[in-house]
Amino acid sequence: MAEHVFSDPLLDVYYHENTQLLEQLEGIILDCEAGTYSEKATNEIFRVMHTIKGSSTMMNFSNVARLAHTMEDLFSYIRSEQPEHADYTVLSDLVLQGIDFMKLEFYKIRNGHPMDGDEASLVSELQEYLDRLTSQHEDAHVKAIVFFEDEYQMENVRAFQVVHQLQEWTDRFSYEPEDIQNNNETAEMIRKEGFRLYFRNRETVEEVQAALSQAPCLKHLDIIPLQEEHEKEDNHAIAQTVLDAPAASAAEQLEKAQTAQSQLATGQSSNFISINVNRLDELMDLVGELVIAESMVTQSPDLAGLELEQFRKAARQLRKITGEIQDKVMSIRMVPLSNTFHKMNRIVRDICKKQGKSVKLELVGEDTEVDKNVIERISDPIMHMVRNSLDHGIETPEERLSQGKPSTATLTLEARNVGSEVFVVVRDDGRGLNKEKIIKRALENGLLQKQDGALELPDHEIFQLIFLPGFSTKESITEFSGRGVGMDVVMSNMMDVGGSVSVASVPGEGTAITMRIPLTLAIIDGMNVKVGQARYTIPTTAIRESFRAAADQIITDPDGAEMIMVRGECYQVLRLHERFGVETAVKDMQHGILIMVEYEHRKLCLFADELIGQQQVVVKNLPAYIKKIRDIKGLAGCTMLGDGSISLILDIGGLLSGRY
Repeated sequence: MAEHVFSDPLLDVYYHENTQLLEQLEGIILDCEAGTYSEKATNEIFRVMHTIKGSSTMMNFSNVARLAHTMEDLFSYIRSEQPEHADYTVLSDLVLQGIDFMKLEFYKIRNGHPMDGDEASLVSELQEYLDRLTSQHEDAHVKAIVFFEDEYQMENVRAFQVVHQLQEWTDRFSYEPEDIQNNNETAEMIRKEGFRLYFRNRETVEEVQAALSQAPCLKHLDIIPLQEEHEKEDNHAIAQTVLDAPAASAAEQLEKAQTAQSQLATGQSSNFISINVNRLDELMDLVGELVIAESMVTQSPDLAGLELEQFRKAARQLRKITGEIQDKVMSIRMVPLSNTFHKMNRIVRDICKKQGKSVKLELVGEDTEVDKNVIERISDPIMHMVRNSLDHGIETPEERLSQGKPSTATLTLEARNVGSEVFVVVRDDGRGLNKEKIIKRALENGLLQKQDGALELPDHEIFQLIFLPGFSTKESITEFSGRGVGMDVVMSNMMDVGGSVSVASVPGEGTAITMRIPLTLAIIDGMNVKVGQARYTIPTTAIRESFRAAADQIITDPDGAEMIMVRGECYQVLRLHERFGVETAVKDMQHGILIMVEYEHRKLCLFADELIGQQQVVVKNLPAYIKKIRDIKGLAGCTMLGDGSISLILDIGGLLSGRY
């Protein structure tokens, strides 16, 4: 689905910046959920909430602004007080609910709808959580006043010894006076008023008393649990000094963050800019036209037979520059899969929590890059495959332990470059696929017609049945699966991008689903063939071989279908002139050329007049009016060749689906 193009540039900036912040925030929460929230993570969450609050207030989106403000208050308290006994599981749930709320509101504005979500209940839950933290923290505050024996003098040195000893026990305390190490005049102040220490959160009265009773030259010790009002009065007068890590006020922290951000922006302003992806699409189209124009000039029939050495030299240079421009534009459009992969952490977390499963998600090759348009098409398939593995494939911890497996399952999401394609693999170590159950359900649903031969199907063909619309082996319907919706989306999206999907599974050991997708949808390597006066382009990734048929290789089955025997294997033949209604004089199979193509482990031999040659071609969509008036199944688009003729790009998956 193409993103909404905003008429207001300010709204466009608001949407894109804040959706990126939410994705970043969700990743931080998932990373922190297993343990406590680190100081770095807390500061980053606070910054994100502050930014969203400010921009939402400016845009007058009050519901998002109020929710972000409440989260900002919560994390402001956490980063300043660092509560030890906070329930971080509840905190993660609340923040993720807040992220979901904001995502929904941003989705509304992207589609031109008002942001009218009611944030009141979520704000109330967050506030209640903050109130609980505050009350727990206030009960734990302790103040200690230490007096030293008068005869020893040098009270500031004695105070420093106390501080040094306490550092080995806790670092969550402050003291007054704070400059005991460098100011000898503090000795007189300590002699008169005592050395005051303020303990926070971790220590009880008994623990503080036990620790300070060992202080050298101790004369008298007062331990005072601070009440709320008393604490506010003391804190107003005390300079808060935390050993080795002075805690700045929220205003100071924010000022420092803004200063750092400003300096960073200044330093990098010449290196990075934001650009609308639609402009990149337009640039890609122009580069495509440039590639076609270069081919039309350098391969013009008018140049045939002419000795033009300087022209040939200039043409080679032009071809080199055109190729470099094409590569640069392609690289600009390339986006790493890391963002898509990291989104799966949230899906794994939510499903595991609701189903009581324990799963470790491993990401491999997340830096692999593909075209942005391809990523938009494969995000849903990856999500459906991950959900399918979690819901169908991976067992509960109890089941796994009974089978001798670790209680925590492993779900691996892997990407790697293979030539002009990217392989994306979703692999789990769960129960694997049950072939008999798949066949039984396919027969019940009428998806298999030949019951007698069903069990003789190869494993890969049986496993491919899970991608058929309406297919599901789930006995009961849940919120995650059971209606046969999802895996068919994987197959349809793969066909849309000219990719393929295959399944390998071993019972009791797990399942691996592999997607093969092109790096880009804009330019492909293709083999051009001639059929009569028509031209067709076959993606080279689908071609296995090309050959001329001998008379003894040609077979006709009882239904009249033509077959070709290659190295002891029979393959069906598809005559392109018959499939697309093209007049040609080459109808004898021995006089034409056969091109063997493959898709999803299925092979087919295409019959054409002759091969023209291999080249990179710019993919153009077929005009909408053609799609309306003709059945174009088997065609993926069109392109213009160097001689100015139009070539139709074949969709091998579509051609094969019409044959089986």
